[in-house]
Amino acid sequence: MSRFYQRRTEESPLDAVRREKSKTEDAQEVKISVITYNESGARKKSVSKVGELPSPTNAQSDKAPSVTWINISGALSPEMISTVGRQFDLHPLLLEKLSARNQRPKLEDYDKRVFIVLRMLRYDENTRQVEDQQASIILGPGWVLSFEEEPWNTYDAVRERIENAGGRIRKMGSDYLAYALLNAVVDSFFLVLEKLGDRVEALEDAVVLHANPRTLSAIHHLKRELLFLRRSTWPLREVLSSLQRGESSLLSDQILVYLRDVHDNTLQVIETLEAFRDIVAGTLDIYLSSASNRMNEIMTVLTIIATIFIPLTFITGIYGMNFHWMPELSWRYGYFWALGLMVVVALGMIAYFRHKKWF
Repeated sequence: MSRFYQRRTEESPLDAVRREKSKTEDAQEVKISVITYNESGARKKSVSKVGELPSPTNAQSDKAPSVTWINISGALSPEMISTVGRQFDLHPLLLEKLSARNQRPKLEDYDKRVFIVLRMLRYDENTRQVEDQQASIILGPGWVLSFEEEPWNTYDAVRERIENAGGRIRKMGSDYLAYALLNAVVDSFFLVLEKLGDRVEALEDAVVLHANPRTLSAIHHLKRELLFLRRSTWPLREVLSSLQRGESSLLSDQILVYLRDVHDNTLQVIETLEAFRDIVAGTLDIYLSSASNRMNEIMTVLTIIATIFIPLTFITGIYGMNFHWMPELSWRYGYFWALGLMVVVALGMIAYFRHKKWF
């Protein structure tokens, strides 16, 4: 439950372990890819060290204006972050936010630098859980820095479009690249929603057909997953709304149309999440009602059985007192008379209950 209620700016014990580990790890474990492109072509290369990253001035040295996208995957040490800050002239407060973990999605403008924090999501088929990681995007004039805690394939479609000159991405500037990365993250949310939608439908069928305590556990687990997903996507509306206002000089007027599209997709994700939450809440009510109805049926059967045996116990008690002057005790057919009387009373009560439609 800690991942649902942990403060985003608070460092978890796992984060402390990662930080200590990053100080001793070799830089080879941090994956860095650099793609420089313009309308005429694209060049891709891998960089082994943060210090080998191209500077913004070198990125713009081509004859035709180019865009440089640097994607860094892995845990960065404080020294690496400082190196990136010096090379790209990043604000000290931005560097501090860049090293923090468990942040909520947000947007911050640092004078020619736009800093965006996102939550990347994917669905693990093995554990049947939604996994997340923090992703950061820094937009500068002619370049974009993107950071991932782990190398996921969320940005693969963007890389393919750049390499194959797909769409208009090679003709646009760095603001369009930042939009493309945002759009890729939001598109990945739909894949997660598709998996959760299948679970919601299966859960509805399970509640109606064969509800059991495991079904209740599955309902609560799915509710927590939806809550976690909502906390990861809801603040993204504010980020996109701020970008749409076009207050940053790095965003051109033509890019605002594309940002509105991403904003609409985000709203669709949130609305779908709210619908899933309502369905799961209704499913929980159906389960509780079904359990209550089953309990009422069981109590009805037990009550009828107990009610039938009350007069039978009374009859047995009378003839079990063993008084000497009870005439039925010495009667030859007294035993059969007592059994017959109990059968008649039981059948009469059952007929009465059926007439009243009590069962």
